[in-house]
Amino acid sequence: MSSETLELLKKEEEILWVNPRFKEAKLANAESVYTMADIEEVEARFQRFAPFIQKVFPETKEQNGILESPITQIEQMAQWLEGEYGLNLPGKMYVKRDDLLAVSGTVKSRGAIYEVLKHAEELALKEGLLKSKNENYEIFATEEFTSFFSNYNLAVGTTGNLGISVGAMGRAFGFQVTVHMSEEAKAWKKNFLRERGVDVIEYKSNFTEAVNAGREASKQDPKSYFVDDEHSVDLFLGYTVGGYRMKKQLMDQGITVDADHPLFVYLPCGIGGSPSGITFGLKHAFGDHVHCFFAEPTKMPSMVAGLESQKFDEISVDDLSLGGLTVADGLAVPRTSALVAKLMNNYFSGGYTLKDDSFQSLLTKLYEKENIFLEPAAVAGLAGPFKLLGSKAGQAYLVEHQLQNKLENASHIAWGTGGSMVPEADRKDFIEEGQGKSLAVKEK
Repeated sequence: MSSETLELLKKEEEILWVNPRFKEAKLANAESVYTMADIEEVEARFQRFAPFIQKVFPETKEQNGILESPITQIEQMAQWLEGEYGLNLPGKMYVKRDDLLAVSGTVKSRGAIYEVLKHAEELALKEGLLKSKNENYEIFATEEFTSFFSNYNLAVGTTGNLGISVGAMGRAFGFQVTVHMSEEAKAWKKNFLRERGVDVIEYKSNFTEAVNAGREASKQDPKSYFVDDEHSVDLFLGYTVGGYRMKKQLMDQGITVDADHPLFVYLPCGIGGSPSGITFGLKHAFGDHVHCFFAEPTKMPSMVAGLESQKFDEISVDDLSLGGLTVADGLAVPRTSALVAKLMNNYFSGGYTLKDDSFQSLLTKLYEKENIFLEPAAVAGLAGPFKLLGSKAGQAYLVEHQLQNKLENASHIAWGTGGSMVPEADRKDFIEEGQGKSLAVKEK
């Protein structure tokens, strides 16, 4: 197993990789086992639970219990990036502010919370507490329901944000919650969970081992349900509404997406669930007019390695002599999810990698230029337009898809996946660490 891409990954180079198996949306959709009907089912369940979410999380009342985030244009940041990369960026650049999502301040809110909602609904229907799906779901906040759910356990293996989402919503229902984490995960994330009555179990090994241990422990308890970041269909489907809802959101903001106004979306990628689900939703909203690229640390390029080698989850960054600590801890996953990697084999336009210095520089400059704080993993999308425009592979992609003459009308959206939950002291540390750090702008 060898390719030029894998050799560059081994050298921890920043690269842009274009997916040779990318297909038109119509063809990719025809091969997928999931459809628009699945996205509609997810949306319907979120709507049913909206009264409950409003009740237990009052901060969601303004949005009627629906978890969604704004899109912010970032002109000053775009100008700074142009100067750093020595490139003019045609079109406009935005950040999707999932750091502002209610409940857990992270992209994981949709997928993880959706899976918790579905499990709670199924349990309540099975035991007869919920008579039908036509009831007012505010009843889930009553003592009868919380007492019932207290007999059941939710478990998850996570680098942090998935656990925060499962923990926050699980505890709101009354579930016992167990979160399995590597001891390298951020201390504040563990503290957040423990303060809410979540049982946090730490492992000296990496993320994959924590997930495996959590999965096995959950199997031993018939009343335990494991939210499986590597294999969960519900987790994947929960994320899809984030992409699909952008159809209305962009329309409401007067942002046109069509054959002459292309949309480029850049998504931080760990195990791959959230960028894959969002991309699936985007493709059903915009078809071939949207182009989705995922972003990973040079130390943990698990999705690029999985898709390039076509080994999916059967290749680890360890096989490339990579791994180790990265400032982008939310993306520190040694192997991708087999489920989503195979599902998205024809959907992703490509992906790229970033060094730790690039993550740190992007974080600090976004704060200085736009007064927006994102955690390190969440800034990965900001480099996307310049990786695309500044690489031979990216230029070739634009030519192949006849986009080079449409870029003046393009919209570039970096998906900001989290940050609002980071404690103030940690924020200051991150901002200071990024001062003096430089972007890696060498073309690959």
